[in-house]
Amino acid sequence: MAVLHKRAHRETRRKRVRRKISGTAERPRLSVYRSNIHIYAQLIDDDEGRTLAAADSREVGDAENRTDAARKVGELVAKKASEAGIETVVFDRGGNRYHGRIAALAEGAREGGLKL
Repeated sequence: MAVLHKRAHRETRRKRVRRKISGTAERPRLSVYRSNIHIYAQLIDDDEGRTLAAADSREVGDAENRTDAARKVGELVAKKASEAGIETVVFDRGGNRYHGRIAALAEGAREGGLKL
């Protein structure tokens, strides 16, 4: 029962965040999804409804730990964004707290050259 309660609260937070932010072609939304093992990031143009670039922790290979993998995913998505000509993004934490792996991904994206 507590797990369902936790998921419902996360959904409420996710919807609250999505009401406030939206991605465009010039400044897409950097959407983050965190599972127990992997982390996924997408650059989304909400006007067109399409994904411009994506990266996940399965692509980065061996990492020291999950936080390190998240940082590498941030760097990888920043590299793919620069190849697509994107410099600035809007960060969508997906209802998760800006802490741990979510913050590490954002720091990695900044290190890769993206402006959040």
